[in-house]
Amino acid sequence: MRKRARLILPALVAAGLLAAPDASASAPGTYGMGSRAAALSGAVTADATDFSGCFYNPAGLVSAPGLELSLGYLYADNRLRINGKDNDVADVHGLMAGIVAPGRIAKLPFAFGIATYIPDNGLSRIRALRQETARWELYNDRPTILFLSVHLAVRPFPWLELGGGLAFLAATRGRFGIRGEADVLRPYDSQLSHEVDADLTSIRYPVAGARVKLGRFGYLGLAYRGQTKLDLALQANLEGIVDFAGVDVPLRYTLETRTLDAFQPQQVVLGLSFQAVPRLRANLDLGWVNFSAYESPTPRTSAHLEAEPPPGVGVELPEDPKPVVIVPPAFEDRFVPRLGVEYVLAFGAERRASGRKEPAKAVEIPLRAGYAYERSPVPPQSGLTNFVDADRHTISLGAGLVLNAPFSVLRGALRLDTHVALSVLPERVTQKASPADFVGDYRADGTMIAGGATLTAQF
Repeated sequence: MRKRARLILPALVAAGLLAAPDASASAPGTYGMGSRAAALSGAVTADATDFSGCFYNPAGLVSAPGLELSLGYLYADNRLRINGKDNDVADVHGLMAGIVAPGRIAKLPFAFGIATYIPDNGLSRIRALRQETARWELYNDRPTILFLSVHLAVRPFPWLELGGGLAFLAATRGRFGIRGEADVLRPYDSQLSHEVDADLTSIRYPVAGARVKLGRFGYLGLAYRGQTKLDLALQANLEGIVDFAGVDVPLRYTLETRTLDAFQPQQVVLGLSFQAVPRLRANLDLGWVNFSAYESPTPRTSAHLEAEPPPGVGVELPEDPKPVVIVPPAFEDRFVPRLGVEYVLAFGAERRASGRKEPAKAVEIPLRAGYAYERSPVPPQSGLTNFVDADRHTISLGAGLVLNAPFSVLRGALRLDTHVALSVLPERVTQKASPADFVGDYRADGTMIAGGATLTAQF
């Protein structure tokens, strides 16, 4: 029995061209993992001993004072503009959570850690743009990808900590098929049968780090995050019969599009945490990011149409679309300095909190501030491409509340950390080499305001 369908070929073409996201990485790389780290502008390579170490440096997990359970929330308002108009870069909001479980194997201290970021507006966002379309390349849709990281850390010597593991990114792959018969003159009499197949796919990349204790002065940290990319493939098939005033024309249309769903360049970060002054920590990080390996997210689309018109009917089928000539992005490597300062106010009687080597005050209030400068890796966009970006200056502030041994069933600590961060992207003017460029000259600037809180129970 033949089934009828509405004529949906134009819709299929549009779906194929628009169904490939152009995210660059996960949210922790842009907005931070956990409120303490975000308040220090990410300058924690030598000073991350909570679940955030799963992202910044897994070696520090072995210094966690005890079993820790963390749950937090992040919200970021992105206001990135082109020629004074908002470019519709999605706001970011989602849950962050983690577990750190230290212990010993014989006399060897070790720790297991897991951290995740889950966007609360969907596990992935589907969107693709032509390389000529102006968009904020490094921020467009990047936080709409699920992030998970699992690590193990050990302390082979009192002065050395080592850690490593795997991080995961995930997004959606799909296939779409339609069979049926389309009635051109009476489209609402058409019927269809369709099939949609989608799944969540993931990739893995390595994360490793080390921490060296510098006596009473603090720690030196080194971390590595590997390069990774998530390829997306979408297939669409239309097969059936089109009814032209009683004349049946068999038709088959296939479309396939492939693009880069996420690209994270490899990076190496060297960090120093100065802790010689009681209750004061001054952290400095310097990271190298291999943006010269960045790959274009421009979709590679192929389509083919077959039809069998009846004899005597002159129908000329359109040619298959020509392959898109992709212009290499030619991004540049960059160095990213980060600075963070934390000072802890302490009140109340001293208590012996579980996992602490020395007695601690009943109440502690950490005050934090940070700054990061991220130079744009995007070269001048004077040619065909329009990958918009600008230098990024981030100033962050944060505070916490720590209750040491607050209950008989919680002999460790209960911590609440909060943060707010303001990123300013100064105006950058793009002038096209060709006066006939259909996009033309433009200017880009913006601000990003992020905030959040993290609650941690340490047993």
